[in-house]
Amino acid sequence: MHGRFAKYRYTGDVHEIARKAEDGLLPIFRSTPGFKGYSVMTGNGEILSFSAWDSAESAEAANAAAAEWVATALADELELEETRFGEIMLSTTLGVSAKAGAGV
Repeated sequence: MHGRFAKYRYTGDVHEIARKAEDGLLPIFRSTPGFKGYSVMTGNGEILSFSAWDSAESAEAANAAAAEWVATALADELELEETRFGEIMLSTTLGVSAKAGAGV
């Protein structure tokens, strides 16, 4: 399983931005093959998002979908600072165990 992490700078009401993501981006992610989960959090004046995918290819495809949606729906409120991808090694929420080995 693979993850996509993104860090954004924002202006405006962070709760409204999260509602927009829930109403707009989450349905796009859910309709994308390989989707496993999506979380948004805030702290230190930033918005952090994490999505989980079956494969690295699915995570990278989600990155393109997210960039397009943000550019259309939140261009005046969000600025992408960083994106990272990686293999999820342990997640109690997603049922991934480091003890089971790679490819879980």
